[in-house]
Amino acid sequence: MDSDRSHRHAPRGPFADGPPPGALDVDAPPLEQFRPGDVGRMVVVFFVLGWSVVRAVATWAFHRRRRGVVQVVCDGLVDGFIRLGPTFVKAGQIVASSGPLFPAVLATAARRCLDAVPPFPTATLRATVESDLGAPIEALFRFFDDEPLSAASIGQVHACTLADGRQAVVKVQRPAIREQMARDLRNSYRLAWLVERTPWGRTSGARDIIRDVHAVTFQELNPAREAWQQDRFRQNIGAFGDNSVITAPEVYWDYCGPRVICMERVWGIPMDDFDQLSAMGIDGRLILRWGAKVWAEAVMVHGPFHGDMHAGNVWALEDGRGCYLDFGIMGELSGEWQQVLKDLFYTCSFDLDFTRVATAYRRVGVFPPGAGTDEEIGAFLNAMLRPILLAGYGSIDIGQLVAQSLDLLKAFDATAPRELVLIAKQLLYIDRYARHLAPDYTVTSDPLIVKNIFPDEAEAKAAELGVALDDKHTALVGAPAPPADATVGVGRDS
Repeated sequence: MDSDRSHRHAPRGPFADGPPPGALDVDAPPLEQFRPGDVGRMVVVFFVLGWSVVRAVATWAFHRRRRGVVQVVCDGLVDGFIRLGPTFVKAGQIVASSGPLFPAVLATAARRCLDAVPPFPTATLRATVESDLGAPIEALFRFFDDEPLSAASIGQVHACTLADGRQAVVKVQRPAIREQMARDLRNSYRLAWLVERTPWGRTSGARDIIRDVHAVTFQELNPAREAWQQDRFRQNIGAFGDNSVITAPEVYWDYCGPRVICMERVWGIPMDDFDQLSAMGIDGRLILRWGAKVWAEAVMVHGPFHGDMHAGNVWALEDGRGCYLDFGIMGELSGEWQQVLKDLFYTCSFDLDFTRVATAYRRVGVFPPGAGTDEEIGAFLNAMLRPILLAGYGSIDIGQLVAQSLDLLKAFDATAPRELVLIAKQLLYIDRYARHLAPDYTVTSDPLIVKNIFPDEAEAKAAELGVALDDKHTALVGAPAPPADATVGVGRDS
């Protein structure tokens, strides 16, 4: 076929002018709903998980390979996750990416869920793309690779060349995934109900966990919303005229549809491939600093922030830049809660006045009547963090502070937005990268992170520490001693 003739007038997809009205709505079916197929699915789940574990143990016993039985059981469990499909693959990804929350042997086994998911059939793939974009594959693209670059729980990614020659990738949602994940989550909710009626599970909050997973899952299952969030995040990166070290792929709206996202193709490696970073001569510390800065600005200034920063979604590109990928899970704080996070960062970065934090929480109404004065709550926070404070600024972990603040809210029977949990998780990811790339580094010790949020204070701190606030310097700051009254924490916000 004559390429010039066939691609002279490239078709425009249904989202060529951006998502139409209603396309961004999240349609999440109720968890409490019962359908007859739920029972059969529950039986299948228990059978597949049990059979996968037994099969793995039997194979190990016959061959006696040099692995422990616990590792074998975990490998068998992950085999079952992959066989059961998207919901369980997503559960495996959470286990693999959640660090110390799960046993190391299980987390290691679950890493297969990040990149070892079987693809769906080529005929289904092509039919989905052609149905969404309204034209045959051959008319849409100069080149389209039927072999996926990667296959994950929600969809898979294929390389392509657009009609105008741009290198791109197409992300296609798995068929019938909504119905399957809805069924698995309904069953999980029923199991959580049973767990909460046991003595050891009464305070587990198991149903709340499933509600959160349910809410996030059906956001992920809306490709139009994911592309829209990616586009917003990308545009905000350069809002202050800096951050050139960090990027996100451009969305090609002409080639997007209800189940298809098309975007710029990038080449790189996951952020946690530390040996390869070194071999390629990529400055991982530079990406760490500016990636954390971009994320902090997204949380506290712009609104939409990345909510799933495991290494598969944060890459070091061949040209030395960092790149955010996969915007299915995003968070966004209201303006008043953005101010709460600003107060948290300011406190950790500059003066350790935890009364400011208490005042911030009271301002958004999270404390019930009689919860104590701001000074009393600030002193309580101070006591929780005393070991960290005594070690100095450089050891203050903002992720730990957010997590402990959530514990504080529970202690006072207060409420907080789900996004705080999402923020704490992302800060743990940043901490994980820092442990390998710069073990003595924390985001709160680096004035670069808040350069555009608290410009005067950041400039003063940078001058005190002798560090530069630009992307030409990668020296990471040390940890100055805390102020003399750091263990008091009852000063007032000026």
